[in-house]
Amino acid sequence: MSLGRSLASVGGFTLLSRLTGFVRDVVMGAILGAGMLADAFTIAFRLPNHFRAIFGEGAFNAAYVPSYSRVLEQEGPGAAKHFSAQIFTLLLASQIALLAVALIFTREILLLLAPGLSDDPEKMAHALTMTRITFPYLLCVTLVTLLSGTMNAHGRFAAAAFAPVLLNMSIIACLTVWFLFPNAGVAAATGVLFAGVLELALMVEAARRAGVFAWFARPGWTADVKQFFKAFVPAVIGSAGVQIALFADTIIGSLLPTGGLASIYYADRIYQLPIGVIGIAAGTVLLPEMSRRFSAGDTAGALEAQNRTMALTIALSAPFFVAFLTISDMIMAGVFQRGAFDAQAAARSAAVLSAYGSGLLAVVLIRSAVASFQARGDTTTPMIISLGAVAFNVALKIVLFQPLGAAGLATATAVGAGINFVLLCVFAMRRGDMKPSPLLKKTIIAATVAGAILAIIAVFGRGAAIALGAMLTDNFAKEVALIALAGAGGLVYFSVLFAMLLALGVRPGLLRRIARAPAKPDASPAP
Repeated sequence: MSLGRSLASVGGFTLLSRLTGFVRDVVMGAILGAGMLADAFTIAFRLPNHFRAIFGEGAFNAAYVPSYSRVLEQEGPGAAKHFSAQIFTLLLASQIALLAVALIFTREILLLLAPGLSDDPEKMAHALTMTRITFPYLLCVTLVTLLSGTMNAHGRFAAAAFAPVLLNMSIIACLTVWFLFPNAGVAAATGVLFAGVLELALMVEAARRAGVFAWFARPGWTADVKQFFKAFVPAVIGSAGVQIALFADTIIGSLLPTGGLASIYYADRIYQLPIGVIGIAAGTVLLPEMSRRFSAGDTAGALEAQNRTMALTIALSAPFFVAFLTISDMIMAGVFQRGAFDAQAAARSAAVLSAYGSGLLAVVLIRSAVASFQARGDTTTPMIISLGAVAFNVALKIVLFQPLGAAGLATATAVGAGINFVLLCVFAMRRGDMKPSPLLKKTIIAATVAGAILAIIAVFGRGAAIALGAMLTDNFAKEVALIALAGAGGLVYFSVLFAMLLALGVRPGLLRRIARAPAKPDASPAP
């Protein structure tokens, strides 16, 4: 499958995931609101996801996908399957041990990572119950990550991209019958647990059908396993560094007044839409593509794939960047303001979304930049860069926490992401593993001009959009205003983008030209 088709597959299913995620969060906002239960669920949901990001998606994929791709390329499918079975066995054992510790010491973990709960016994009791329900999700989703990495290395992305949809559907299903549970927070937490089981079942079946599923194998200290751990350990440290910043959000956020953590959660859900649909999808497809090409000696092809991916990422992310900075209040009110989610909660979340948005472009491009190192099996350099950026990030959170509250935490996250991305690019270009192409430079120019015009539309057109919404309907005025302004802005942005690209000499069929890639890498060495 070509890079473009793979990216479309991942992006399409990720978009479905984000859309169902919108429905999930709207339902959560209406039922949970932004009060005590929402804060408790946010903590219970975040903790297993922090650990998943450390030991699962980030670190594991960084080490496993290049290692598995190398074994598959050099030793064949049989050796790759045995290697996968060995890692599966080690991963399962480590996750069972971690789960046991987490369930036994849940209260101590909560007091360490959310110290503000000690001042609110009722919120602590809710968080304790919910965390014990959600934490087993970590075991399931970590195994899902392994199976997803194996499938990705074989060019099969659809099942892994669809799996998160099950999380959203499961939470929605449980929330619709929340009255059967002690409270709505417990219902949402139970949905998380069910989702882990469903995602694992989906990936086991998909891997079995693809002929790449491997159960258990006695772990041996082979050269392939040694190489995996040589990449995995620094990747874990690097991922842990990023998660330290997110842990800091939870720790400091637990000290905010009730509703502070919830405002971060709801803003983050909007913020994650372009990150998941564009940034993570691009990085997911790009890493195995660059790994295969570097392994085959096709350095030029690897850099070309990276430039196309980054160009497409910038072109698609720029309108979100502008929207988050200019109409964050309209977005939060239009999406969430109903039921228990009132105007005050929408305003708090809008401030957080605007702060997050300032770092959006850096965040969506980080995965593509990291691929320069991970595709060559280097997880140490991104680790060092990540730890440096995180140190600055956490220090800035402490400084901004008092004057800006939840928005201060988001601002620090955005600044840290910017530092991380810039350093990754500098080091990659010095090594010759990143080289901006003319197409990338022209796309940046075109997106900048189109984004500037979009910002003018957003600032001066919001009044007309709000008036239109009020004229057409009383009950859905906010939603109509948001849709009208977003639709008009999107039309103008992409019209100007394509016109600018034509003026800069990029022929029609931009997206196809950017995303097009041969199905197989050129085996000949790069000149």
